[in-house]
Amino acid sequence: MPETTPASSAEPPPRHRVVVLALDGVLPFELGIPQRIFGRARSPEGARLYDVITCSIRPPGPVRTDADFDILVENGPEALATADTILIPASYELGPVYEEGRLTDELAAALALLRLGTRLVSICTGGYVLAAAGFLDGRPASTHWSSAAHFQRTFPRIKVDADVLFIDDGDVLTSAGVAAGIDLCLHIVRRDHGTAIANDVARRTVVPPHRDGGQAQYIQRPVPDAQLATTTTARAWALARLHEPIQLRDMAEQESMSVRTFTRRFREEAGISPGQWLVRQRVERARHLLEATDLSVDLIARNAGFGTAQSMRQHLQAALGVSPTVYRRTFRALPTKEAPALRTV
Repeated sequence: MPETTPASSAEPPPRHRVVVLALDGVLPFELGIPQRIFGRARSPEGARLYDVITCSIRPPGPVRTDADFDILVENGPEALATADTILIPASYELGPVYEEGRLTDELAAALALLRLGTRLVSICTGGYVLAAAGFLDGRPASTHWSSAAHFQRTFPRIKVDADVLFIDDGDVLTSAGVAAGIDLCLHIVRRDHGTAIANDVARRTVVPPHRDGGQAQYIQRPVPDAQLATTTTARAWALARLHEPIQLRDMAEQESMSVRTFTRRFREEAGISPGQWLVRQRVERARHLLEATDLSVDLIARNAGFGTAQSMRQHLQAALGVSPTVYRRTFRALPTKEAPALRTV
């Protein structure tokens, strides 16, 4: 009788578990971001990549929101012990966490359940919880621009940056307010599984995969006057020819503006200078090509507009903290949370 090979009993690796901690006063919009972003992430074969679980610091039951309704949370704090990533959305009822920079006994007991190595993520004032627990001491962190000064006074050991949308400091990530939580979650998907999957989630969510600039563009002038000329034509023109040398005057000519007027208007709309914007777009082009193609570093440098491999290495090192070779090796392999961390601000 011929020998038969037994069917493989290997099971697919467990999905990465994101546990969202819903505190009283939570903002429903921000509470829904993790499920919307991580819950939509699929492998090329269509398999789900994350499990998203919501819990509270009390036994299962209602949790107040800042809206006119409560939510029913079916998991208590013990869910935190199962997390690969814990995410804390903003709350308007943080009490002594916000006012005095200290955890309540109930919250401290819940956070004590975290396993060593759990990735920590906050959206907006959710960072106050991480700070009060000591997780942000000596680290850079972001929060909503309107809370930044208070955040810094309350936690002087933190390096608060109010200008960025989010900060990735490896195993601890913090974001500015509300929609910046979407930016951060998309960044995490990209860090975990690469550009193609993150871009697919962004398309399904109908949001840009990456936003330019920081919080400064939202503080004084959230929406540019529709009657004023914008710089969108120049940006589209530049994106179509990143591989070519692009001068500031060339971009200004696309909008029929003087260089001075164009630079001022660009800063108002994008939150950064045209030169900084160009470098970021070239870094993004290089990242995509490193992940999605087998082109040499020299060819990618030329295609992204850096000219030379050495120039691209310098810019990627400054922006991401790694060389092109390390970046490609990390992200072509679909890294886990043990992969080298990137500072993305």
